[in-house]
Amino acid sequence: MHASQYLAAQVVQDVFHGKTLPNALARYHVSLPATIRGFVQELAYGTLRHWGLLSAQIDLLSNKPVSPPLLRYLLAIALYQLQHTRQPSFAVVNQAVDATKKIAPKSASFSNAVLRRFLREQETLTAQAQASSFAARFSYRPWWIRRLQHEYPDRWQSLLDEGNQRPPLTLRVNQRVTTPAALLRRLTDNGIAAKLVGQSGLLLEKAQDVATLPGFIEGEFSVQDLAAQQAAFLLDVHNGMRVLDACAAPGGKTAHLLEIADLSLTALDNDSARLTRVQENLARLKLDAPNVACVVGDASSPNGWWDGLLFDRILADVPCSASGVVRRHPDVKWLRRAADISHFAQTQSAILSALWSLLTPGGYLLYATCSLFHAENERVIASFCAQHPDARRRPVHFPEPLPHTGGQLFPNSDDTQANQDGLYYAMIEKR
Repeated sequence: MHASQYLAAQVVQDVFHGKTLPNALARYHVSLPATIRGFVQELAYGTLRHWGLLSAQIDLLSNKPVSPPLLRYLLAIALYQLQHTRQPSFAVVNQAVDATKKIAPKSASFSNAVLRRFLREQETLTAQAQASSFAARFSYRPWWIRRLQHEYPDRWQSLLDEGNQRPPLTLRVNQRVTTPAALLRRLTDNGIAAKLVGQSGLLLEKAQDVATLPGFIEGEFSVQDLAAQQAAFLLDVHNGMRVLDACAAPGGKTAHLLEIADLSLTALDNDSARLTRVQENLARLKLDAPNVACVVGDASSPNGWWDGLLFDRILADVPCSASGVVRRHPDVKWLRRAADISHFAQTQSAILSALWSLLTPGGYLLYATCSLFHAENERVIASFCAQHPDARRRPVHFPEPLPHTGGQLFPNSDDTQANQDGLYYAMIEKR
């Protein structure tokens, strides 16, 4: 276990040095057995999810700065294990002491004393840490908390708390290959518990490697959150339409559109490697066809890739802060800066304006983000519509019981029928 703790501490340190969590994990995953990879990932994700509290607890447990920094991350890993896993406390402490010897041999007794004191005084220390600051109580940066307080005065605490939950594993059934009921039976027959959710989703009781699930190789499903599954339904596509999926990678929404209707579809992304994943997903789902084109290009600069033919439907799933999906990407809470939000809004507005000229009159553009922040959502859309007299907003409707206000879906984990991320949608019709 101490090797896993040590590796996880390195991953967390890499994140605080600026790497995204997937990239930080990839640095170590190549040479690790699958069982250790999964454990390191669990420790890194969990520690970043609760970093604010863990860091405050360390401050209370130590009367001096913890050095080197890697030791602080290791202690946070161990504290996460003691509070959020079922591993025996004596094993967690002993292995953390062993891992400390690889980082700072003279600090082994210090780590032992800190962790054993925590076990003795856990309740008191946790209460003190939570009371020390909102950053410790909620495990977000202060600017993030203040923004949600201002924008959602009646909901901000629940939004923060939901972002710290473990995300579900939700499948979207490829109804060109099978049905939700049939896939549910297949999973059940193989001892995998799941529930039907939404129009074509299955929520698994326990997350697991999707590549080992029955039906994966046959293309019977994709992994897609319940909130993200709404995009294709909202866009209201029909056979024969010409459709653009801008910023398409990794292709979940692209595939869903093709599952719903026979389309002439262009999947656009500025990252050729990520676009290759789109092509691979479409092939597995048996959706790759001559009428589907995967194109490398910048959505804000159509001249470099557009063929001059207008689209009936456009999905603009634009780059954003990812503030609505932090339960899946806890590193975002610590990597984002307040100034990033205005930069995202500028990019989003540029993409929206560029794509508008590609839409046929009477066509629909669906704007989508995985953000909760108004600056990336309502303000972008309001500004765009004010500048384009030919733009008319259309209402968006979500099925019950998905919690939402207008086009903003809220992250939720309590109700298995509405366990979803926090995505935003706005539909604009071209007059």
